[in-house]
Amino acid sequence: MPKVLEGQIHVDDAYLGGERSGGKAGRGSENKVPFVAAVSLTDDGHPLRIKLTPVSGFSLKAIGQWARFILAPGCTVFSDGLACFTAVGEAGCAHQPTVVGARKPKDLPEFKWINTVLGNLKTSLSGSYHAFAFRKYAAHYLAAFAYRFNRRFDLSTLHVRLIVAAANCGPHTQRGILTAEVHC
Repeated sequence: MPKVLEGQIHVDDAYLGGERSGGKAGRGSENKVPFVAAVSLTDDGHPLRIKLTPVSGFSLKAIGQWARFILAPGCTVFSDGLACFTAVGEAGCAHQPTVVGARKPKDLPEFKWINTVLGNLKTSLSGSYHAFAFRKYAAHYLAAFAYRFNRRFDLSTLHVRLIVAAANCGPHTQRGILTAEVHC
């Protein structure tokens, strides 16, 4: 079972993608993929682990399902006050909303790390992938970013983990590998 986030968790709603030429603009764009960004913090307020999870939308039902899978019961979730995040209570978590309103991220030091992670994710994706099918590949790119972030403290075991992953992954066609449709 994947590791769940524990302790103090900061969450935010986000989207990957943008409007296509001639398509809908804003949140209704057919190329936008909603996802939840969550950062667990150490006792002294530094980021420990992240989860970047595509969701069907920002509804109570979707966030409730997300919370049961991603969050450990008893953790405290801090959010920007988006109503759907009250659903973390279904997973046995406390919710501490901060209504952001029109304030900018620089005016919200309590959300420093979640905003930093989202900024780094955006920079990473825009520098690497200039155009891709967000609906099809969003989960792959979010998982790759989270994998690198979550293992940044354990670089000495990187080569061993790579060998284990390669040994556990069966044969695949070159086309399958190049299109990132391989699941090991």
